[in-house]
Amino acid sequence: MGIDLGTCNTLVCVRGEGIVLDEPSVVAVKKGTNQVLQNGMAVGWVAKEMLGRTPGSISAIRPLKDGVISDFEITEAMLSYFIRKVQGKYSVFKPRVVIAVPSGITAVEKRAVLDSAERAGARRVYLVEEPMAAGIGANLPIVEATASMIVDIGGGTTEVAIMSLADIAQCESVRVAGDDMDEAIINHMKKAYNLMIGEQTAERVKIEIGSADGGQEDGSMEVRGRDMISGLPRKTMITAAEVSQALQEPVNAIIETVTRTLERAEPELAADLVENGIVLAGGGALLRGIDNVISDATGLDCRVADNALHCVALGTAIYLEHLEEWKSTMESDMDEL
Repeated sequence: MGIDLGTCNTLVCVRGEGIVLDEPSVVAVKKGTNQVLQNGMAVGWVAKEMLGRTPGSISAIRPLKDGVISDFEITEAMLSYFIRKVQGKYSVFKPRVVIAVPSGITAVEKRAVLDSAERAGARRVYLVEEPMAAGIGANLPIVEATASMIVDIGGGTTEVAIMSLADIAQCESVRVAGDDMDEAIINHMKKAYNLMIGEQTAERVKIEIGSADGGQEDGSMEVRGRDMISGLPRKTMITAAEVSQALQEPVNAIIETVTRTLERAEPELAADLVENGIVLAGGGALLRGIDNVISDATGLDCRVADNALHCVALGTAIYLEHLEEWKSTMESDMDEL
């Protein structure tokens, strides 16, 4: 099976079946322990419903931060739950697993992913870099001698990579992505309205009226939260133009990363990109107008991949099918990191 272990969502693909699981990367545990609630079942959607709403005795935790594991034991519990769920409780065989990881992670962080997956019930674990998986999932010609460029905007990291001949020629990973956009909206509500809102509310605002280029000027939305002065619940209206303004900082950080990667590309690869353009993948690629602002900043054609949310997971599934050919380009638990 192929796993896209994301900061926000974890997707699991099985060879021949496509995506079989798509759940939030959230686990609900008993406060002060690593004991997962509901007999180990409070993972994914069940736990996401609890985010920001838990009583003192329960913690809803996102065990991945910026695309890497921040809580080892809880990640292991989450992975084993997902593997069990996909396999069915009584499967005898342990699966071979391909996991997509951010390109900028350290050897220690890679080891944490390998160990977590092994202890969660995988027979063999292979790691593939997220931009590679996204490129494969977006049907880019990454095996050919031509440049393909992918910008994978996830929850915790944005990966920008130029690929050619089944490998990465230039790559940069920046820890600015969907979560930072939510954070920017939360901060704007505090400054402009003295209103505290939760992550889930901020995400809903981003999805419904957010845009990168201010293209949706006339939209507005009611936002509810807690008044910072009186401490009482309150609601207010927010316009699309304000949200667009609030999102400028994270969007500009992503644009800078894209232009930096292009500046470092070999001349022949840069020449190919004039024709091939840039492809956007990941949940952040669905932000309205982000393809236009990247296109304006770089002068290249920019398009959102057909199945942007699932590109990485689909890429891991295709990797599984070509495992024997591409094994040499991947790190696995047999290699000493």
